[in-house]
Amino acid sequence: MATEAILQRLITNPERLKDLVDKAKDVALQSGMVIRTKEKPNSSEVVTYYPFSLFPTPVPKAAFLQALAVQTHFNTLVDKISQDPDFLEEALASTIQADDFTAKLFDIYRHVQQEGRTQPIVVGLLRSDYMLDQGECRTSSLKQIEINTISVAGFGVIDRVPEVHRYLRTCNSVFIIGLTLFNQGNCVLTLVKTWELYVSHLLSAKNNFLSLCRNIPVIRRKFEDVSRRGSLDDDKKLFVCVCIYFYSCETFSLMFWEIGFIRSLAVKLPDIGTQLAGTKKVQQVLSKPGVLEKFFPDQPRVVERIRATFAGLYTLDMGLEGDKTVEMALAAPDQFVLKPQREGGGNNIYGSDICQVLQQVKESTERTAYILMDKIQPTPVQNYMLRRDFPLQISNCDSELGVFGVYVRQGKDTVMNECVGHLLRTKSSEVSEGGLTTGICVVDSPLLL
Repeated sequence: MATEAILQRLITNPERLKDLVDKAKDVALQSGMVIRTKEKPNSSEVVTYYPFSLFPTPVPKAAFLQALAVQTHFNTLVDKISQDPDFLEEALASTIQADDFTAKLFDIYRHVQQEGRTQPIVVGLLRSDYMLDQGECRTSSLKQIEINTISVAGFGVIDRVPEVHRYLRTCNSVFIIGLTLFNQGNCVLTLVKTWELYVSHLLSAKNNFLSLCRNIPVIRRKFEDVSRRGSLDDDKKLFVCVCIYFYSCETFSLMFWEIGFIRSLAVKLPDIGTQLAGTKKVQQVLSKPGVLEKFFPDQPRVVERIRATFAGLYTLDMGLEGDKTVEMALAAPDQFVLKPQREGGGNNIYGSDICQVLQQVKESTERTAYILMDKIQPTPVQNYMLRRDFPLQISNCDSELGVFGVYVRQGKDTVMNECVGHLLRTKSSEVSEGGLTTGICVVDSPLLL
C-alpha cells in the first residue's frame, strides 16, 4: 500500500524511487502492457509501456462489491431499453430536436425497426463507470458516472496492472465475449480508426475469440476499408461475417447505414438500439421516479440497487423544470457537470464553462442537447503516475472504477448475462476529465479495504 510514510521516503530518496519506477516499467513491458507510440501510431515495431500508477489505489471493499453485484442488472436494463422503441422515442424526443448526431442515430433506429430486426443474435459489451462521492459525514458512496455501450476500452490490461503492483509489493480476469452460438464458416471483424495507439484491448479480444472458437477466423479492418469495399447480398449477409466489434468511432452507424451494414445479419457490438440506450439523455430519464420500475416490474430490490448508484441528474428540456435546472447550474457551476450526448471522454463541461454555455443556450432548444449531473466529489489519494514523456512527480489523484458486463441474447432468450471484470483508472485531481485514449488517465488496480 502506498502509505503516506512510504511516499515520503520515496520523495526524499530519488535513487530508490527511480529504481522502483524502472522495475515497474520493465515488468509492465514484460507482461505485455504496451501501446504504440504517437510518433508511429500504425506500427507495432515501436511500442512503449501503457500508462499506469506506481501503487494500487485504496478502494472500500463494500463499494467495490456493490459495483460488481449490480452490473448484471445494468446489462439487463440496457438490453431491455434497446428493444423498446416507444421508450427511446419518448426519452429522446427533445434531444433529437437539438442534437443532429443523436437525431441521425434515431432515424437509423426507426428504419431498422420498420424493416424488422434481422440480426439473430445480440451481444452487449458494456462498461459502467463509477466514482466514490465523499459525503458531508465523511462517508463515501458509489455513484455512477455513465454506462459506455461503445468506446469500451481497457479490458486488454485489466489482468496485467495487478501483476505489476504485486511484483512491486514483493521487491485474472481476462475479458471474454461468448461466441459459442456462432457456427463454422463465419468470422469476427474488429473495426478500428485509421490510427490506433491503444491496441492491447483489441488484441486481447481477438485472442479470446480465438481461444473460444478456433474455427472462426478473426480479422481487423479500418472503418474506411470496409466502407469502401463492403457490401450486402440479397439475404443481408455481410461477407461471411457474423460479428462486428466497434471500438472508438462514434460515427460508425452513420457511415455504415449508407452501405447497409447496420441492417445486415452481422452481430454488431453495439447494435443501434444499444448505442441509443447509452446516451446521456436516457441516463437522465432513468433517474426519474417510476421509470426503472417499468423495466423491472415486481423487482423492487433490483430497482433499489440500481437507483442507489445514481447521482443527481437533471433535465434541461424546455419548461419550468428545465428552467430550474439552468438557474441551479448558473448559481453554483462548480457543483455540477454539463454533459452532451457524446462518448469517449473530453466532452463534458465544468465550472465557469458551464455558465458560458448555458448563458448562450438557456432560452433556446439547443439546451436540450445536454443534461446536468451532480459533480461527484471523491477524496484524493497521493500516487505517482507513470506516463511516457511526462515528468515523474507525486500527485493528488482521483480514481474511476469501471465494471465490465457482457450479455448474449438469441431472439428473446438471454443465454449469457455476466459481470466479467473491472478496470480502475486514475488521473490528477487537477484535471476534470480524461479517458485512457487521451493519455490523461493511467490504469490502476484497487487495493480493497
